Amino acid sequence: MFFICPFYATAQSTYLQQGDKAYQLLERLEIKSRTNADFNFSNLKYFSRKMMVQAAEAADSINKVTVDTKQFSKLTAIDEYNLQSFYMGNSEWYSGSKDAFTSKKPVLKTFYKTKPNMLEVNTKDFFLVVNPMLQVTYGKESNNDEKVFVNSRGITIRGLIANKIGFSTTLTDNQERGPGFFQGWINANTAVPGVGFYKSFKNTAVDYFDVRGYVTFSATKYINIQFGHDKNFIGNGYRSLFLSDWGNSYLFLKLNTRIWKLNYQNIFMELMPVFDRRAGDRVLDKKYQVMHHLSYNISKSVNVGIFEAVTFGRRNHFDFQYLNPIIFLRPVESGNGSGDKAKVGLDFKANVANHFQFYGQLLFDEFVLNKLKNDKNNYVNKYAYQLGAKYIDAFGIPNLDLQGEINRVRPFTYSHYDSVSNYTHYNQPMAHPLGANLQEFIGIVKYQPAKKWYVYARAIYYYQGLDSAGYNFGSNPFRLYSEGKPLVDPNDPLSAQRQSGFAVGGGMKATCLNALLQLSYELKENLYIDLSLQQRSYKVPLLNSNTSNTLITAGIRLNMAKRVYDF
Repeated sequence: MFFICPFYATAQSTYLQQGDKAYQLLERLEIKSRTNADFNFSNLKYFSRKMMVQAAEAADSINKVTVDTKQFSKLTAIDEYNLQSFYMGNSEWYSGSKDAFTSKKPVLKTFYKTKPNMLEVNTKDFFLVVNPMLQVTYGKESNNDEKVFVNSRGITIRGLIANKIGFSTTLTDNQERGPGFFQGWINANTAVPGVGFYKSFKNTAVDYFDVRGYVTFSATKYINIQFGHDKNFIGNGYRSLFLSDWGNSYLFLKLNTRIWKLNYQNIFMELMPVFDRRAGDRVLDKKYQVMHHLSYNISKSVNVGIFEAVTFGRRNHFDFQYLNPIIFLRPVESGNGSGDKAKVGLDFKANVANHFQFYGQLLFDEFVLNKLKNDKNNYVNKYAYQLGAKYIDAFGIPNLDLQGEINRVRPFTYSHYDSVSNYTHYNQPMAHPLGANLQEFIGIVKYQPAKKWYVYARAIYYYQGLDSAGYNFGSNPFRLYSEGKPLVDPNDPLSAQRQSGFAVGGGMKATCLNALLQLSYELKENLYIDLSLQQRSYKVPLLNSNTSNTLITAGIRLNMAKRVYDF
C-alpha cells in the first residue's frame, strides 16, 4: 500500500500542530458559519491544513457578501486579522493573493522571506517550511525555594512532494522543573506528562526529548493515510474521554475515509505497557490498540459519532484479526476469548444560533444493565460521560469566548484485570489525565481585546476518590481492578458485598481547585511574551492534608504551545 498508493495519490496535506493558535479561530468560524459541513468533523484532531484553509476561505467568502446574520455571524476585525495570519501560516493551500505574506527585509536575503517562516521553499513539485522552536519560562512557586523553569529549543519541518506526499517532523530538547505537584506526578509514574522518558537534571528537574513525525498521502480522493509517531485527539472538549493528547506520543497508522456525510477513522497503535523505572538500556515491551470512530452529519450543524477501541497484548506481536478496518471490534474481541480491553462510546456536537456549540461524549468501558438498575454503585458499571458548551462573542463582546465542561468517570473505568491491557501508554493515561473515580468541572475564558493581545483564564475543580489503606477504589487505571477483591470469590463470603459501594468520589476523597490567568502578547508572527498566575489548592481531609501553591511565571516562546499544568 505504501509503495503503490502514492502513484495514484491526490493532493495531500500535513496537519496543524498541537496547540496551534489557529484552533481558536477555526472553532469560532465553525460556530459562526454553523452550516459549513467541512467544519463538522472538527472532533477529529489534528486538523488537515488543506481542509481547514478551504473551509476558512468558504466562511470568508460568505462573510464578505452576506447580510443575513441569522445564517452567518459576521467576522470581527480581529477575526479577519487572525484569518490573514492563518492563511499566511498555511500559504501552500491558500488560493488568494500572497503579496502581503512577503517580508520587507529578509534576513541575509535567505531567511524570513515570508513573515511566519524562517525558511520557505515553494517550487514545482516541492514545498518546504523550516522554523525554529523556543520556549524559555521562569517562575516562582510559593513554598518552594527552587525556581520553576522550562527551557526548550528545537526545530519543526513540514513539506509536500508533488502535492501528493506530505511530511512533518518536530524535535525539541527540553529541561524543566515544574511546580511541586508536577514533580510529584513524575516521581509516582516514572514519566513526564506529555512526553515519557526522561533523565534527571539538577537533582529535582528533568531533561527529555520530544520527537514527533509522520508521512501522509491520499490513496484515493476520499481516503487519507497517515503513518508516524505523534498524538491524536477525539472530541470537542478541553478533555477527551475517548482519546486525549495529554500523554506521550506513539507509533500509529491512521486511515481516514471521508465521503458523503460520513467520516470514518481507523487508528492502529503500538503502545508501551506499564513498566518500572528503566535500569540501564533495555527494550521495553509493547502492546497494541485498534480504534474506530465513525461520525455522521445529521445536518450541516449537527454531528454524531460512534467510537470503539480494543487494547491488547500478544507477547510483543500484533493480533492481525484486528486489522480489518470495517468490522466491529467487539465481536472480534469476543471471538478471541474476551480477554482484551474493549470500549465503545457515543459523541455529539451541535452548533446553535451562530454563537453556541453544545457537545458531549458517553463512554462504556463495561456496562451491565441489570446491575445499573439494581445497584448503580456496582464496580462493573464502568462508564464515563462529558457535557460541555461554548459561547462565542459572549454577551455581545467581540472575541470574548466562554466554555464550560463537566466530566464524570466511574471507578475502575480504563483499568483491566491485567496490567498490559489497561487504557494507558508509557505510564500515562490515554484519556482523562486523572484516571477515573472523579467528577470534574472546567470553566474557560478566552478574550482577544486587540490584535496582538490574548487573555486566557481557566478554572478546574474536581473531586476524586483515592485508594485508601491499600484498598483499590478504582481511581488508578494502572492498578488491576481485581485488586481489593471486587470480583466474587467463592472462598470469601464477603466478596459479593465488595462488588458494590463504588460511588464516584468513594474512598479517600480528594478535592482540587486549579486556576490559571495568562496574558500573552504576540511580538511578531508566532513569537509571544507570556505572563501567568496559577493557584492550586489540593485537599485530602482524611489525611488532614491541605496544600496550596501559587505559581507566577514569565517567558518567551516561538512556534510552540505554552507548557501547562492542568491537573
